[in-house]
Amino acid sequence: MQCEACVVLVTCGSQAEAESIAEHIVRERLAACVNMIAGGSPVRSFYIWEGSLQRDEEWMLLIKTMPPLLESLKKRIQELHSYTVPEFIALPILSGSEEYLGWLRQSVSSAE
Repeated sequence: MQCEACVVLVTCGSQAEAESIAEHIVRERLAACVNMIAGGSPVRSFYIWEGSLQRDEEWMLLIKTMPPLLESLKKRIQELHSYTVPEFIALPILSGSEEYLGWLRQSVSSAE
């Protein structure tokens, strides 16, 4: 089955950074919609960085876009993000309501 659209996961170190990135990529039509998980409440992240266990609060963005925009979106996230290695994980949307997917395609159509 072909990928209809994508959801991209990006974590940010602050609510302000997450909101700024979301606003930029929607205005630039690299994304149709960005959700910030739990209305701005942080998620708890546990990971190894430079050999040490890290425990951080981060803000998760769920970014809806189309496959042809992934490389441009990734580049823009890297430009806007404060992390040396920002998370950028694209997951396929295999199916969705035609009305929503149509809106998604239309929302980013001028960027494709």
